[in-house]
Amino acid sequence: MTCTETQILLHALLDGELDAGHARDVEAHIAACLGCASQLRQYRALHDVMSVVDLGFTAPLSLRRRVDAALPSGRPAPAPSRRLVLRGFAMGSMASAAAAATVMFAIVRSDQDQRMFSEVISAHLRSLQAEHLTDVETSDQHTVKPWFNGKIDVAPPVVDLTAQGFTLLGGRLDYIDGAGVAAIVYRRRRHVINLFVAPGAGAEDRGAKIEPVQGFNIRRWTEQGLNFWAVSDINAGELQEFGQKFEAALRPGSGS
Repeated sequence: MTCTETQILLHALLDGELDAGHARDVEAHIAACLGCASQLRQYRALHDVMSVVDLGFTAPLSLRRRVDAALPSGRPAPAPSRRLVLRGFAMGSMASAAAAATVMFAIVRSDQDQRMFSEVISAHLRSLQAEHLTDVETSDQHTVKPWFNGKIDVAPPVVDLTAQGFTLLGGRLDYIDGAGVAAIVYRRRRHVINLFVAPGAGAEDRGAKIEPVQGFNIRRWTEQGLNFWAVSDINAGELQEFGQKFEAALRPGSGS
């Protein structure tokens, strides 16, 4: 135990508030440290003086009268009933439970997000192995999109962004968290971008957010009842540009 830790606990030791283990550690330190032992003696002396000094004080009559005059007149407020006290306690308990539930939901959601990120990164790395990048290799979006029919539970949107600097390479069937998902593959210069598409299970649209994970960038968003994860080792700005161009191509009137 350090001097800093010991000095924090000195008052608790004097007041008998430490458990046996901590009290033993503090006393062992004091036995070997002159500085902390001296500090304890000073605290003990102050403690002894305070215990015998009468700190009682009776306000003079003039002061009591001024205080009485300043208080509002009328009947004093009734003491709270037992029912009100219990109701307040119950409301406080409910508020505490709600706060605790909110915190637990945030923790669980964060854990789920981290698990999905790890799954997405694993799927991305698998795809970079030899001859595993695409199951259907073509830059024709009208060939890639129908290839997924009957293979997964969604019809993933496929857009050709070659003119915008993101070349469509094809698509494949992949698995994330034990479920089949569509993987639409693009290339930015020498960098591969995997866009994973999975059912959103009725999830509301959620704005895009970019997360750095294990040396890669992941752009995730929810739109039209689908979950999207775009993952690549390109920088966050370029991945954001890819996602924005992909979303823009899906809007009505885009011609896709």
